[in-house]
Amino acid sequence: MYEQFYGLRERPFDLTPNPRYLVLTAAHREALSNLEYAVSSRKGVTLLLGEAGSGKTTIIRAAIGRQVERVHCVHVNNPALTRNEFVEMLARRFDLSDAAQNSKAALLLELELLLQQRFDKGETTVLMIDEAQSLSMELLEEIRLLANIETNDQKLLSLVLAGQPELGALLDNPSLRQLKQRVALRCELRPLTMQEGLGYLAGRVRAAGGDPSRVFTREGAVLLHERAGGIPRTMNVIADNALITGFARGQAPVTRAIVTEVSDDFSIDMTAEPAALAGGPTAVLDMAGPGEPAAADALSHQPVASADSRSERRTLFSSFAAKSRFLSRKGIA
Repeated sequence: MYEQFYGLRERPFDLTPNPRYLVLTAAHREALSNLEYAVSSRKGVTLLLGEAGSGKTTIIRAAIGRQVERVHCVHVNNPALTRNEFVEMLARRFDLSDAAQNSKAALLLELELLLQQRFDKGETTVLMIDEAQSLSMELLEEIRLLANIETNDQKLLSLVLAGQPELGALLDNPSLRQLKQRVALRCELRPLTMQEGLGYLAGRVRAAGGDPSRVFTREGAVLLHERAGGIPRTMNVIADNALITGFARGQAPVTRAIVTEVSDDFSIDMTAEPAALAGGPTAVLDMAGPGEPAAADALSHQPVASADSRSERRTLFSSFAAKSRFLSRKGIA
């Protein structure tokens, strides 16, 4: 929609976990290295913690995509299931028999046979459970039992539990000590610092074929990071809608005034404390890449958005109505 206007090949801020748009901060690089090691070394259980929207799913997919040997990945992204529903889902995702869908015993027998056959061919199987903080105590016990599928010296199934920080607290429950003891690796994604956040925006713009200095002013990017609290998914929401706004007005790059308007419309204000912003403005990463001119900043002269411009932008938003309703319901908004 707005790609040509900003000199982009494609939209850089879609809400999909595309590893091609992975921008590695120090925390993301450490998490990626841990997950690559966990998959290649067939570790039993790996715990990946991070706030909603911090990039957990993207990191996991990138780690799997970097494997040399063939990796089979089963992804469960809605674990709020009963025990029977969990058995049925695993049977379907692993392409097991109808009997395995209705019987836990049949599921375990067929699954162990399948995993052994893959192991004999040098293949790896990963079960990735997203939003794992929503797992019931009953299902966490089932996951512990799955982690026991092994040979004398190798795990046949690698499990990755990705969830929000409360998952770590949940595993501190004494009744889950046996599962916690099976966690071989633990890594955590924190919100991006200011410098990391601006690098994230610039990196995604470049991955989409664009020049960051043509897409965001420095002050607009700084405010975008502040309003999103350094959470990548929230940054994507603001950035995508800010680009639509700029396109509607024929205005590039995106300014602080546009970011303010979009954030207010979506009720997004997760502004971090100044001490958390990596030393303040002097530590901010320049949006321009090596050899590129810095983006001009004339934000103090930007007019307040008029009612007509808001109406124009909302008209353009109509093709994104489903997305907007979803975000509003979720409070990402």
